Amino acid sequence: MRILFVADVIGSPGRRALKSLVRLTRADVRADAVVVNGENSAGGFGITPDIVAEFLELGVDVITTGNHVWDKSDILPLLDSERRLLRPANYPPGNPGHGSVVVEAAGVRLAVLNLQGRTFMPPIDDPFRMADEMVAGLKGQADVIVVDFHAEATSEKQAFARYLDGRVAAVVGTHTHVQTADERVLPRGTAAITDMGITGGLDGIIGMKWEISLDRQLRQTRGERYQPADGDLHLQGAVVDVDEKTGLARSIERVSVPYQRALQTEFTRK
Repeated sequence: MRILFVADVIGSPGRRALKSLVRLTRADVRADAVVVNGENSAGGFGITPDIVAEFLELGVDVITTGNHVWDKSDILPLLDSERRLLRPANYPPGNPGHGSVVVEAAGVRLAVLNLQGRTFMPPIDDPFRMADEMVAGLKGQADVIVVDFHAEATSEKQAFARYLDGRVAAVVGTHTHVQTADERVLPRGTAAITDMGITGGLDGIIGMKWEISLDRQLRQTRGERYQPADGDLHLQGAVVDVDEKTGLARSIERVSVPYQRALQTEFTRK
C-alpha cells in the first residue's frame, strides 16, 4: 500500500493549498491513504471542529496534531468523539483524546500513532516507552503501523526512528516546518524523514509572515501577532510505499507540490 503524509497545514493559506492539491496529489502518487497534520490549521495555532470536518470531507483518513492541539478549547470534546483526530499519546493521563487509531485502507488495517518529543518541548511522558506499549498493544490488530513524531530536535527525531526501526513502517517528523532531505529506509525496513515541511506559504519563516518573524528576532519582544504566510503555496510531505505482508517500507519519497499544479489542472479542464 501507499500512504501520503501531508506536512503541518498552516492557517487558511495552508487549508487552501490542501483543498486544491490533496486529491490531485493523492492521485499523482497513487496513495491508498492520506494522513494530515492539522495542529496549525486554525490561524497557525490549533484546530477547530469545522476544520476537522473540512479535512475529512477532502478524503483525509487520519488527522494528527502536536503541542498546539490544545490551543482552541472547542476542539476538546471532539478529541474524545472523533477517533480519526489524534493528539500525541504521551501527554499525561486525564487529557481528552486518543493517540492512535486503526483505519482500513485498500483492505489493509492501517494503524496511525501520534507521539511528541521532549527535547526543547514541554515536559511530558516518555515517547520511547509509550511507543513500546502502543506497538505491542497493536499486535494482531493492524497490518501496517506508521508514526507522526512531533518534535523539535533533529537528534531526537532520528533517534526515535532508529528506536522503532523494524517495528513500524514509517516514522515521519513534524513540527519544525522545514522539509529535510534525509528521507530513507532504515536497515530494518522503517521509512524515516526528520521533517516533512509545511502545507502553506513557503515565502514566510516556518509558515508565518517573514516580516513579523524578523521583527521579533530584531527586537526580542513579542510585537505583532504571528500571521500565516500566504505566498508561494505548496503541499509538502512524503509518500511511503509499504509491503503490507511484512508491514515494512519499500521506499519513501519527499513531496512538494506547488499551488500552480491545481491551477494548471483547472486550466486544462477549461
